[in-house]
Amino acid sequence: MMYMRFDIAIERGTATTAWGVVVPALPGCFSAGDSLEEAMANARQAIALHIEALHADGKNIPPTQSSAALQADPEFAGWMWASVDVQAGKSAAHPGAGWRRGKS
Repeated sequence: MMYMRFDIAIERGTATTAWGVVVPALPGCFSAGDSLEEAMANARQAIALHIEALHADGKNIPPTQSSAALQADPEFAGWMWASVDVQAGKSAAHPGAGWRRGKS
């Protein structure tokens, strides 16, 4: 089984706000959760669904920047960083959907 790794930017939650997650490699892909664990699990699902949408539109997964470049982006100043692995080759929601990384 093959996996693709994605860096995610995480905005800390508070007693009144959820933890926010952005996937810089996939513009428009974001998620949230009431705990860090839930936010990361939801991020995996959001990534899988986002890639399915790209695939359905005949597009490739955009090339990504290095972790260092992403973390230096002032848009994410003060955010936490993590990486999540998402199964490649088949998506969680639609088995058989193939993924490919490259130029859009």
